[in-house]
Amino acid sequence: MGADEVIDFTEQDFSEILTGYDVALDSLGGTNLEKSLTVLKRGGLAISVVGPPDPSFAMQVGKPLLAPVMALLSRKIRQQAKKHGVRYSFFFMKADGAQLNALASLYDSGVLRPVLDRTFPFHQTLEAMAYVEQGRANGKIVITR
Repeated sequence: MGADEVIDFTEQDFSEILTGYDVALDSLGGTNLEKSLTVLKRGGLAISVVGPPDPSFAMQVGKPLLAPVMALLSRKIRQQAKKHGVRYSFFFMKADGAQLNALASLYDSGVLRPVLDRTFPFHQTLEAMAYVEQGRANGKIVITR
């Protein structure tokens, strides 16, 4: 798939192997987000799509009065980031028709090729969820009718 380095997270701790990165994108949160701070070089940026929202998120969604609440929610991770000399940012993903159309065009043209792991019938949705939660999926899981 073009990766320069592959780490099996079930066998290895990425934070003990990687170092000196500019950006870390976290999609798991918790201790994974905290470890992501340690692989960044000074001035680096940890972005989380699941971690606590930061004050800039309140501004992004047009709710500036919530900024103090967001500051409180993200206080711990922002303090940890500061201690490591890096920055933390919460990234809010939202559905956007134009972007989804652009992705659909890339998929239709073959430029974007999702990796499919397994397909489950609808009646096995709970098994599919367990499969993903156990970290066994190596790609997308598809539920069919």
